[in-house]
Amino acid sequence: MAKDDNLPLFETKSAKGRILFQIYSLLIFVGTCFIFAYRLSHIPAKGEPGRWAWMGLFFSELWFCFYWFVTTVVRWNPIYRNTFKDRLSHRYEKALPGIDIFVCTADPVIEPPVMVINTVLSVMAYDYPPEKLSVYLSDDGCSDLTFYAMLEASRFSKIWLPFCKKFKVEPRSPEAYFRTAVEPLGETVLAKERSTVKMLYEDMKKRIENTTKLGQISEEISKEHKGFNEWILVASRHDHQTILQILIDGRDSEAVDIQGQPLPALVYLAREKRTQYHHHFKAGAMNALIRVSSRISNSPIILNVDCDMYSNNSKSVRDALCFFMDEEKGNEVGFVQFPQAFENLTKNDVHSSSLNVTMQMEMPGFDGNGGPCYIGTGCFHRRETLSGKKYNKNFKEDWKRWSNRSVEKSTRVLEETSKVLASCNYEENTQWGKEVFIGVKYDSTVEDVLTGLAIQCRGWRSIYFNPERKGFLGVAPTTLLQSLVQHRRWSDGDFQIFASRHCPFVLGYKKIPLKLQLSYCIYPLWAPTSLTTLYYVIVPSLCLLKGISLFPQISNPWVLAFVFVIFLHRAYSLGECIWFGGTFKGWWNDQRMWLYRRITSYFFGLLDYILKQLGFTKSTFFITAKVADDDVSQRYDQEVMEFGTSSPMFTILATLALLNAFCFFGGLKRVIADLETMVWEQFALQILLCGLLVFINLPVYQGLFFRKDVASLPTSVSYQSTIFALLACVIALY
Repeated sequence: MAKDDNLPLFETKSAKGRILFQIYSLLIFVGTCFIFAYRLSHIPAKGEPGRWAWMGLFFSELWFCFYWFVTTVVRWNPIYRNTFKDRLSHRYEKALPGIDIFVCTADPVIEPPVMVINTVLSVMAYDYPPEKLSVYLSDDGCSDLTFYAMLEASRFSKIWLPFCKKFKVEPRSPEAYFRTAVEPLGETVLAKERSTVKMLYEDMKKRIENTTKLGQISEEISKEHKGFNEWILVASRHDHQTILQILIDGRDSEAVDIQGQPLPALVYLAREKRTQYHHHFKAGAMNALIRVSSRISNSPIILNVDCDMYSNNSKSVRDALCFFMDEEKGNEVGFVQFPQAFENLTKNDVHSSSLNVTMQMEMPGFDGNGGPCYIGTGCFHRRETLSGKKYNKNFKEDWKRWSNRSVEKSTRVLEETSKVLASCNYEENTQWGKEVFIGVKYDSTVEDVLTGLAIQCRGWRSIYFNPERKGFLGVAPTTLLQSLVQHRRWSDGDFQIFASRHCPFVLGYKKIPLKLQLSYCIYPLWAPTSLTTLYYVIVPSLCLLKGISLFPQISNPWVLAFVFVIFLHRAYSLGECIWFGGTFKGWWNDQRMWLYRRITSYFFGLLDYILKQLGFTKSTFFITAKVADDDVSQRYDQEVMEFGTSSPMFTILATLALLNAFCFFGGLKRVIADLETMVWEQFALQILLCGLLVFINLPVYQGLFFRKDVASLPTSVSYQSTIFALLACVIALY
């Protein structure tokens, strides 16, 4: 028994087969050197056509090589973790720390109340002592409809929690469980109780949906709880007082489920908003929750999840605690990041939303280089790290010193005294969200990445844990525009970090390893990579149309370097996709979205940053829609790309697709006309590149010319893109 007490609570293993990856990297490097040697030794003479196009292509390839180097650093030494929850239970079951769980929502239309409470119920039902759980909902939409759904959830939890624990069901989101779990056969106890609980859930869901459709709370419902009176004073969702309601007081001996077991605390918060104050989007909501929870429950560990990311694994809390409470290494852990995963992905992942390679290769690579970045959801934090505390080697956590519940005040007094912590003027003349990084950092659309970097720069270690059963499942974008807009926001925010004094090489200098500083660059460099990608998509095609060769002839030995690097790089990419559970068609969709994001999302992200620096625009926060119409969902399930609206990003996609089509057929015409002179040898690689771009854009051509449904590209986009593409071709020719 004593021997077991000295065993670690988690283990770390290096990825297998890295020698093959290192050989692959070496081969790519050697092949790239040959490409550069060709570029430098065959620069067109002054006055010769294509000299500047050649130079631009060379610098683009230099940038691609540098970015490849950064991604190689990330992939060089991935590590994987495994936990021993039985050892945790054996040593600390009676001394487990309190957990505060933050769920954030901002719009009852885009994020329906039924979805929100399913996430809330899933985290309330963790396999953990309920008296040590406190669940907080931040409602930045200040919706009485969401509050009503929370009130219904507080009642239903008295039935749902004992059902989950009695039968050990997974997942513990009611909606997900009844949709995915196999219905038991016969007249078993589980079958009977499941039928009863499902009926009660459907009744609750129907009441919430009917009230949501109505758009307002009825007089009868408003009498059910004193909290509804707060909305009498609400001017709008952007102008209202703090609304704080403790729906379940975990200290109350009468707050029990139908079996007499205690319930987790459940708190609703709509922080104060006034038009003259900047509310700082999700970062402001998180900071308000940090302060309010410190008064009510003050747990040493904080979990934050987005409202669409329900708990898919009831053991996740114990998994995280294995890292925080490990006797040897636990004291240095600042946060534990779980992967972002989605339940609504199509078989071939039409919008490349799965993030499989990112979550199963890049994030473990971050961990091997010093620790993963914080991705904004599914993350367990040590409370002190969010309060600006620096790590020192002598630090040793005393879990007993934390007060799990505030016991000296009544529920109503606790509500009133905590409201000031969520007021607009509380942060005035303080360091919340500012330079010393108390709380979540402001002034960034990717506040999560910057906050995680700041925590690591204060000496804390971060951990990435990807269990076999995913900890959290969310909703991926169901339309192309949603996906592109989401990546636009990410690229804008990431590049803003890179171009500021918070750049990993500046903020992290001598604070985090150089390899981790390089790892952090993989996402901030999305934005500038858009320029080189656009160059490679446009210039070789136009030069093909004009008859200017930019690559070696097919009979020239130098062509082998290009063919070798392209083939090996794409073959590795395909193998990586298949290894992590993808399909060939899924890989092809990923290549398409790789291109689309770089020529639209990341380009507009770069433009957004430049315009903000020039003072023309201000930071905005786009909320990704979590629900879709039935027709949209049907097309998504059929893997039909959804357009259906006008957007500058669609205009660019269509213009470049048509441009490459015109150049491809123009180039073929030139080759066929001069077939006897073997001119095709000069343009073989350019024709292949242009043809590949045409093939990858087939969904765009379908949306422009062949589809007649509402999800096709609008006529205005067709006209604009055709004119722009023809104009570019005319300029190139003359």
